[in-house]
Amino acid sequence: MKFRKFGKALLMSALSTGAVLSVTSCVQSYTVGFLYVTGTQTSGTAGQGIISGFKIDHNTGRLVPIHGLPVATGGAYPDRAVLLTGGRFMYVLNTGGANCTAAVPCTQANIVQFAVGGNGILSQQGTFYTQGLNPYRMVADATGSHLLVLDHDAPSGAACSLVLGSGVTSCGDITVFSIDGTTGRLSLVQNAQVSSASGAQLPYFPVPANSIDMLLAGGFVLTLAGTPATGDEVFPYSYNGSSGQLSIGQNSTQPLNVGNATALQAGNNFVYVLDDEPITIGSGSTFPPGTYPSQIIPFSIGAGGSLQAQTGGAVPDAAGQSYPLFLLVENRSKWVYVANYGNNSNANAAQSGIAGFDIDTSTRQLTIMSGSPFGSGAGPRCLIEDPSNQFIYTANFNDSTVTGLTLDQNQGVLKPLPGAANKAYSLPGPATYCLVDGRTS
Repeated sequence: MKFRKFGKALLMSALSTGAVLSVTSCVQSYTVGFLYVTGTQTSGTAGQGIISGFKIDHNTGRLVPIHGLPVATGGAYPDRAVLLTGGRFMYVLNTGGANCTAAVPCTQANIVQFAVGGNGILSQQGTFYTQGLNPYRMVADATGSHLLVLDHDAPSGAACSLVLGSGVTSCGDITVFSIDGTTGRLSLVQNAQVSSASGAQLPYFPVPANSIDMLLAGGFVLTLAGTPATGDEVFPYSYNGSSGQLSIGQNSTQPLNVGNATALQAGNNFVYVLDDEPITIGSGSTFPPGTYPSQIIPFSIGAGGSLQAQTGGAVPDAAGQSYPLFLLVENRSKWVYVANYGNNSNANAAQSGIAGFDIDTSTRQLTIMSGSPFGSGAGPRCLIEDPSNQFIYTANFNDSTVTGLTLDQNQGVLKPLPGAANKAYSLPGPATYCLVDGRTS
């Protein structure tokens, strides 16, 4: 049985944000950072992963290809990439396939380490492997000490009950690596709390089956899992930043009362669940009454990693938008942006766009921004703010482009970069993820 959202989740992309300064003849153009985009090639071996890269122009937001890129990711179907604090090392998660299952897993999945040169060039360093099957999510902690990878399927059903309770015979897992600060090489962190039937320590940390997303926030690792039939839930581990150990706290799995969650995101000291199912708004709301196709649900993190619902509850997505996949709180915590892929039943439906929200300074509630939704390419897969906090870019799966937008510093609205040539940048194939390096040249 194919697991929900996994094939589509393998094809995610990311973007960066920033604002535009006026350009005159006396203003010198310089690079403010590098934008990297993982993806697959339209031609050649199916699913072959590549990394494209661009220099971000500080004055205009214009993107200039980095000499020497694209380079191969060292595997097929890259889904996530992580750039460590300081920008010295990048890690790319190659999932190995687009429709893997527990019965027929992807056998070529890996994690490939790259060194980042001063000019933005990438050089491959090493290849590493998770302990479970079908990995597709990856995060690093804030200090760059550990890398955590979510495997959709644990290698042993027998180990699931050791953490998740008797009778649980299938689950996913998190593989944790420590990162060498000098070389960037990865070393496996054993599960110090749980031993297998043979008495050996588990080399992974079990999580509930049918996992969707993973988040490291507030000293906890939160895993989002579920199906439309069972409903979605969040499972918390406490995270030890010194050892990389994950431990079970007092709280067990927490139901969310939704059944089609697509992502678990963090920002502005909140955790947001993105959910692709209708929400009906009545009179008296800041949103016009009606039924909206998707929603954003804000939570704070309480004791033991429990999620505390926020005042006002779920917020509807922008009218006409669906399948929200990525959320970004901009640098000053004044605005929130949500990238919507589009109609989940039709990958080419023209419902892609970015929903913008104002953050109330007292209540922290979200209200829809004037002019929202804003344009993007077809099938955006992520959002990211550029190092100068001036521009936003979307990397898009359906039309194999990167789209640049300027961020209005007063109102938060997003506008196309100046100049027709800067509206979209072509990629060698569908984009799956992206990230930004703040080092300048």
